[in-house]
Amino acid sequence: MNKVFALLVFAGVPISVIGSLLHWPNVLMFGIYCVTIIALAAFMGRSTESLAVVSGPRIGGLLNATFGNAVELIISIFALKAGLIGVVLASLTGSVLGNLLLVAGLSFFVGGIKFKRQKFNVFDARHNSGLLMFAVIVAFVIPEVFAQDMIEAKTMTLSIGVSVILIALYLFALFFKLVTHRGVYQHEEGESNHSHEEPEWSKGKALLILAASTAAVAYVSERLVHTFEEVGNTFGWSELFIGVIIVAIVGNAAEHASAIIMAYKNKMDIAVEIAIGSTLQIAMFVAPVLVLISLFFETSMPLVFTLPELVAMVSAVLVTIVISNDGETNWFEGLTLLAAYLIMGIGFYLL
Repeated sequence: MNKVFALLVFAGVPISVIGSLLHWPNVLMFGIYCVTIIALAAFMGRSTESLAVVSGPRIGGLLNATFGNAVELIISIFALKAGLIGVVLASLTGSVLGNLLLVAGLSFFVGGIKFKRQKFNVFDARHNSGLLMFAVIVAFVIPEVFAQDMIEAKTMTLSIGVSVILIALYLFALFFKLVTHRGVYQHEEGESNHSHEEPEWSKGKALLILAASTAAVAYVSERLVHTFEEVGNTFGWSELFIGVIIVAIVGNAAEHASAIIMAYKNKMDIAVEIAIGSTLQIAMFVAPVLVLISLFFETSMPLVFTLPELVAMVSAVLVTIVISNDGETNWFEGLTLLAAYLIMGIGFYLL
């Protein structure tokens, strides 16, 4: 599998450049760009997995989520520049749904087929549950409710205020988890399983590949954004569907793969940290950062989602919390999350 991804990277990046210069059809280039980004994301996942072995599951999961979300952030910035506000908000929605339902669901399902019961740090799960409730149900719903009776300028001011608070709280959450309370809620089994493994790549090599992959993703993502309109018209896809399903899956391919691999290896602390941690990072850091970045473009992006997006995200948070709060999982719980994702995917497609 690694050789396949290597071949796709070394073939995909040059073909992406050549196709762009020769103006190949946008529908064809859309497919090439998506496959190339997914292959590059696999390399980013392997790099962060090597770094995770050295640094431990919490920091490793954070690294994986951060560089996995870097792809999404890059695609979204170029989409903002192109004025595709609906696509950006939809892709943020898709990331939340994808991480909580698709990534966690596949991880629980794949790991549960191999192991009847899998355990992870219940204290981390409960801590993350509180943050998920705050980030999605409070910080995303409140702007939508208040925006109903506000003019556009005031809605943007509210969005900026909420964004600053979200970023600040996210940084404090990292400080709490990695500094003041590091090791207080240690899950010894997860730590010991992790500590005996040898990294695939050295720290220097992993960082170098990570940097090169991120740079390549930036270029390909910029080209990908310019194909959205024609692809949507060709297949009858709405901006909402492209953002929620297509961009979210492509943009989060790195952590999708890594979390499933970790679950298959029974490293559920890392798998859960990737899925839940990535969601928190999207909601509390990436989304507010994009709101602030949008101020430098022609069209600003308020932190106001559509009603279907909000209902879907709130539902995903509640289902995930109920399933994960006991610190144990199995294949049927994974299947339940996947079923929820499929139901929402059908809804967004038909919408």
